[in-house]
Amino acid sequence: MIKVSVLYPRAEGARFDHDYYRNRHVPWVAEQVGEAVRSWGVERGLSDGGRGEAPFVASCWFVADSVEAWNSGFGPVAKEVLADIANYTDVQPVMQVSEITSES
Repeated sequence: MIKVSVLYPRAEGARFDHDYYRNRHVPWVAEQVGEAVRSWGVERGLSDGGRGEAPFVASCWFVADSVEAWNSGFGPVAKEVLADIANYTDVQPVMQVSEITSES
Protein backbone atom coordinates (compact mmCIF):
# COMPACT_ATOMS: atom_id res chain seq x y z
CA MET A 1 0.00 0.00 0.00
CA ILE A 2 1.09 3.55 -0.68
CA LYS A 3 0.04 6.97 0.52
CA VAL A 4 0.15 9.98 -1.79
CA SER A 5 0.39 13.15 0.29
CA VAL A 6 -0.07 16.64 -1.16
CA LEU A 7 1.03 19.42 1.19
CA TYR A 8 0.64 23.18 0.85
CA PRO A 9 3.39 25.14 2.62
CA ARG A 10 2.23 28.13 4.64
CA ALA A 11 3.28 31.38 2.96
CA GLU A 12 2.74 34.98 4.04
CA GLY A 13 -0.11 36.53 2.05
CA ALA A 14 -0.96 33.30 0.24
CA ARG A 15 -4.54 32.51 -0.75
CA PHE A 16 -6.13 29.19 0.22
CA ASP A 17 -9.86 28.40 0.00
CA HIS A 18 -10.30 25.53 2.47
CA ASP A 19 -14.00 25.07 1.65
CA TYR A 20 -13.34 24.57 -2.06
CA TYR A 21 -10.40 22.27 -1.33
CA ARG A 22 -12.30 20.10 1.16
CA ASN A 23 -15.72 20.05 -0.49
CA ARG A 24 -14.90 20.11 -4.20
CA HIS A 25 -11.28 19.56 -5.22
CA VAL A 26 -10.17 16.55 -3.17
CA PRO A 27 -13.42 14.54 -3.49
CA TRP A 28 -13.38 15.28 -7.24
CA VAL A 29 -9.77 14.08 -7.54
CA ALA A 30 -10.64 10.86 -5.73
CA GLU A 31 -13.59 10.35 -8.08
CA GLN A 32 -11.45 11.07 -11.16
CA VAL A 33 -8.68 8.68 -10.11
CA GLY A 34 -11.34 6.06 -9.50
CA GLU A 35 -10.79 2.54 -8.16
CA ALA A 36 -7.09 3.19 -7.51
CA VAL A 37 -8.09 5.26 -4.46
CA ARG A 38 -8.82 3.06 -1.43
CA SER A 39 -9.31 5.99 0.98
CA TRP A 40 -8.56 9.69 1.19
CA GLY A 41 -8.60 12.58 3.63
CA VAL A 42 -8.15 16.32 3.98
CA GLU A 43 -6.30 18.17 6.74
CA ARG A 44 -6.09 21.82 7.78
CA GLY A 45 -2.86 22.85 9.50
CA LEU A 46 -3.35 24.28 12.99
CA SER A 47 0.02 24.48 14.72
CA ASP A 48 3.54 23.12 14.78
CA GLY A 49 2.91 21.28 18.03
CA GLY A 50 1.95 24.21 20.21
CA ARG A 51 4.64 26.80 19.65
CA GLY A 52 3.47 28.44 16.43
CA GLU A 53 1.66 28.10 13.14
CA ALA A 54 1.66 24.85 11.23
CA PRO A 55 4.28 24.70 8.46
CA PHE A 56 1.55 23.56 6.05
CA VAL A 57 -1.74 25.42 5.64
CA ALA A 58 -3.46 22.29 4.32
CA SER A 59 -2.82 18.81 3.00
CA CYS A 60 -4.60 15.82 1.61
CA TRP A 61 -3.78 12.16 1.18
CA PHE A 62 -4.86 9.25 -0.95
CA VAL A 63 -4.20 5.57 -0.21
CA ALA A 64 -3.71 3.21 -3.16
CA ASP A 65 -2.57 -0.39 -3.55
CA SER A 66 0.62 0.54 -5.41
CA VAL A 67 2.44 3.31 -7.27
CA GLU A 68 1.41 1.64 -10.51
CA ALA A 69 -2.27 1.65 -9.49
CA TRP A 70 -2.07 5.31 -8.52
CA ASN A 71 -0.27 6.28 -11.72
CA SER A 72 -2.76 4.42 -13.91
CA GLY A 73 -5.64 6.31 -12.31
CA PHE A 74 -4.00 9.71 -11.87
CA GLY A 75 -1.99 9.90 -15.09
CA PRO A 76 -4.93 10.37 -17.48
CA VAL A 77 -6.45 13.18 -15.35
CA ALA A 78 -3.26 14.85 -14.06
CA LYS A 79 -3.45 17.91 -16.33
CA GLU A 80 -7.06 18.61 -15.37
CA VAL A 81 -6.35 18.09 -11.66
CA LEU A 82 -3.34 20.39 -11.71
CA ALA A 83 -5.29 23.06 -13.61
CA ASP A 84 -7.92 23.11 -10.83
CA ILE A 85 -5.35 24.17 -8.21
CA ALA A 86 -5.74 27.81 -9.30
CA ASN A 87 -9.37 27.67 -8.16
CA TYR A 88 -8.41 27.42 -4.49
CA THR A 89 -4.81 28.56 -3.97
CA ASP A 90 -1.73 30.31 -5.27
CA VAL A 91 0.55 28.06 -3.18
CA GLN A 92 2.78 25.56 -4.98
CA PRO A 93 1.99 22.10 -3.53
CA VAL A 94 4.57 19.54 -2.47
CA MET A 95 3.80 15.90 -3.25
CA GLN A 96 5.21 12.81 -1.54
CA VAL A 97 4.54 9.17 -2.28
CA SER A 98 5.24 6.88 0.68
CA GLU A 99 5.08 3.18 1.34
CA ILE A 100 2.76 2.39 4.24
CA THR A 101 4.85 0.12 6.44
CA SER A 102 2.57 -0.04 9.47
CA GLU A 103 -0.94 0.99 10.45
CA SER A 104 -3.52 0.23 13.11
